Amino acid sequence: MVELTGVLGVAMVALGMVLTPGPNMIYLVSRSITQGRRAGVVSLGGVAVGFLVYLLATNLGLSVVFVAVPELYVAVKLAGAAYLAYLAWTALKPGGVSVFAPQEMPHDSPRKLFTMGLMTNLLNPKIAIMYLSLIPQFINLESGHVLFQGFVLGSVQIAVALTVNLSIVLAAGSIAVFLARRPSWLKVQRYMMGTALALLAVSVALDTSMPSSGSS
Repeated sequence: MVELTGVLGVAMVALGMVLTPGPNMIYLVSRSITQGRRAGVVSLGGVAVGFLVYLLATNLGLSVVFVAVPELYVAVKLAGAAYLAYLAWTALKPGGVSVFAPQEMPHDSPRKLFTMGLMTNLLNPKIAIMYLSLIPQFINLESGHVLFQGFVLGSVQIAVALTVNLSIVLAAGSIAVFLARRPSWLKVQRYMMGTALALLAVSVALDTSMPSSGSS
């Protein structure tokens, strides 16, 4: 059985992670602002499938591969850290644009929106670390049914992430209008997001934890 403490623990970790700016948030906000809420929701569908891929892969043995080949896990984390650092630089560099600032972008088809949401999530180092290192820590091996616990706890993470991301998608347009009327606030938001991304990149790069094989 899944312990309540494990469920609450995963929910808190998931909430903290989804509220931290990252590739998923940036993509969903940008699409919601430039192409409308419907595009944001379609993109979120792709993100949701990405979560399911991680859920299935980690519970069916991906973490074992990284335990067996730790160099591969380190390479994945460093690549993710580099990507986050790039996103931070695009926000902080002179002339950088806030994710909430309206921009001219081509309108993509629903299929492309879905695919980009999926790929953005699959390449998101925050999600990889969560599924490979954090969620397994809340599995109680003594309670048995390890695979079942892994799926339940992963489902909790998905529910929290999708609820928050959907709220962000629906509110992105209103936030953009609010910030557009206050240019100084838009600049502050850009620096805050860029700084958060930079700190997350450093945290990922310096993290020495390794994936647990307990969920497989």
